[in-house]
Amino acid sequence: MSYIEKYQSWCESKNIDEADRIELLAMADNDKEIKERFLYDIEFGTGGLRGVLGVGTNRINKYMVRKTTKGFAEYIKKAGADACRRGVVIAHDNRRFSVEFCLETAGVLAANGVKAYIFDSLRPTPELSFAVRELGAFGGVVITASHNPPEYNGYKLYDERGCQLVPEVNDLVVAEINKISDPLSVKSLSREEAGELIELLDASIDEKYYERVMQISVNPEVKKDIKIVYSPQHGTGNVPVREVLSRLGYNVIPVEEQCVPDTEFSKTENPNPETDGAYKVAFEYAKKADADIVITTDPDCDRLGVAVKKDGEYVRMTGNQSAAVLLEYILSQRAAKGTLPKNGVMFNTVVTSDLGDRVCAEYGIATEKTLTGFKFIGDKIYQHETKGDCQFVFGYEESYGCLISEFVRDKDAVQASLMLCEAAAYYNEQGKTLLDVLEELYAKHGFYLDALDNFAFKGIDGADKIKALVNGLRQDAPKAAGDIAVEKMEDYLSDEMAAAGFPPSNVLRFILADGSWVAVRPSGTEPKCKFYFSVRAENKALAEVKLSAMRAAFERV
Repeated sequence: MSYIEKYQSWCESKNIDEADRIELLAMADNDKEIKERFLYDIEFGTGGLRGVLGVGTNRINKYMVRKTTKGFAEYIKKAGADACRRGVVIAHDNRRFSVEFCLETAGVLAANGVKAYIFDSLRPTPELSFAVRELGAFGGVVITASHNPPEYNGYKLYDERGCQLVPEVNDLVVAEINKISDPLSVKSLSREEAGELIELLDASIDEKYYERVMQISVNPEVKKDIKIVYSPQHGTGNVPVREVLSRLGYNVIPVEEQCVPDTEFSKTENPNPETDGAYKVAFEYAKKADADIVITTDPDCDRLGVAVKKDGEYVRMTGNQSAAVLLEYILSQRAAKGTLPKNGVMFNTVVTSDLGDRVCAEYGIATEKTLTGFKFIGDKIYQHETKGDCQFVFGYEESYGCLISEFVRDKDAVQASLMLCEAAAYYNEQGKTLLDVLEELYAKHGFYLDALDNFAFKGIDGADKIKALVNGLRQDAPKAAGDIAVEKMEDYLSDEMAAAGFPPSNVLRFILADGSWVAVRPSGTEPKCKFYFSVRAENKALAEVKLSAMRAAFERV
């Protein structure tokens, strides 16, 4: 069926809402817009669904949510009656239509005889992961587009381990989704029609999650003599982060205007903790209160950003830096208390700085690498737990996401907020800041400079442009960056990397002679190609020179 035929079928369908039909008819003379919306079906990729809201097969809307859920339901039904009985837990964030998509997901599951559990309001992604395991559910769904702009929304699936779907399971679900030719025909029940097949969760799940988070504390008796400014970026972290920190006695100053759930993110320049815009208002609060640190979580509260007071200003830490400091704090304190396992392991990704690896090596903790995506870390936790061959101590990605305790199987900014505030309070007693600890790590392990450059390729041709960019580097790799030779290219589509245990992925990683590296990968959730740089040098000035040379050699955009 051509994109015009698909468009016409949607316009004429008896199953489409009148408001959506009006939106479609308004573009009748705009072939470009029709093509953008109907040439392709939005793909359920490795990170689930994520895209721009609107009517059409290449947009996020209730019809495509229904189609995806129907495919998931068919997968569950094939797993048997017990899987249907155990059901699916569904959570959502503060975005446009998140509540509606949550109810549509529950309604489609119920229409297929699958039990659905929903929360009474927005909840953080890590609590969904916890709830799946706590309730013994067969899976989970989170309606979120994380830190994307307001016009986006998304849909992530979880398995019974509370882990996002690994590729082999994801492929099975996608196969079921692809069997559904007409998303407009998928049936969804109202809560009234569903009866007991849709169950509203009570506050007991929240309490159990809070209790588990508070148990991760390494030094619960530490003096909380620090001031903390916190922003949830209008999202799901507002209640759990503030609740946990308050119960443990921390002095938290909320950025009030960013604590209100807001579909438009109207009081923040950017809800992404990786950007300066996320901190602008928080820094104003911090200066007024003379706060010691600023923390902010992204809208679905799986990522944490931090800034530390230095000479009256606030200096942001990268995800690599804050994770390295957390590792130093956790490992040093557990070693001092005799609770550090002899067979401990830390997981991070192939695009994560090596500084954390060096911290772990100092304390006799092994490091294992995974592809980008916390599902791979969650899967590693499960595999080693099943074998009983080593004990998890920490997991993280460079993109501001980490996990301290494995009762959650996804990155958890509620856990990270608590542990980072505890570390700040502990080092404050010693007259040091988190930045001072970072400098000590550099003195011990070498200076690390990390950078991430994103190149956006929007529209229906974007994916082809990204593919051509990566293939160009694969076929004609740079031989050097400045005067530093490129010693090796790791191609994660190659047999070599498959033999090393990595699932096939369109990722390239170039190792330089001095230990620096650059990795290139298409984003799994946005129309972007990402360039990751990790530079190791004697000092910052030399690192910046190396970084410039690496950018010049690799960024053929």
